[in-house]
Amino acid sequence: MQGGYPPPPGQGPNQPGGYGQAPSGGAGQNPYGGGYGPPPPGGPMAPYPGGPGGVPGAGPGAPYGVDPVTGLPFSDKSKIIAGILQLLVGAFGVGRFYTGHTTIAILQIVATWLTCGVGVIWPIVDGIMMLTGKVTDSQGRPLRDGT
Repeated sequence: MQGGYPPPPGQGPNQPGGYGQAPSGGAGQNPYGGGYGPPPPGGPMAPYPGGPGGVPGAGPGAPYGVDPVTGLPFSDKSKIIAGILQLLVGAFGVGRFYTGHTTIAILQIVATWLTCGVGVIWPIVDGIMMLTGKVTDSQGRPLRDGT
């Protein structure tokens, strides 16, 4: 009792709801004070929703996570690997073979060889597009970041 004043009735340190004590109550009371309802499902230390490695949104259908813009699961193919393959050996359509687009890969080979090398511009632009994330895999999923 500091300051010389007695506490108001029902507000003392030994009273329910008093100084620093949780209000008394039955089921649904938070044992640490506050009485905010029942504990969350799975207990107070439920795992972060997600899948392997704590990737948000990852699960059995999306092991690499979900694109926050489109909501589609990420591909198992990397946009860095696809882009570098396309820039280095795009005349042979290697980046497009990697992503599963065999028809486009064959067309890039044909365009490069029929134009005596001038058609190599298409695979170079395609490689840059892959690195910026504008290209999907053969199933329409966005390419994932990383290797």
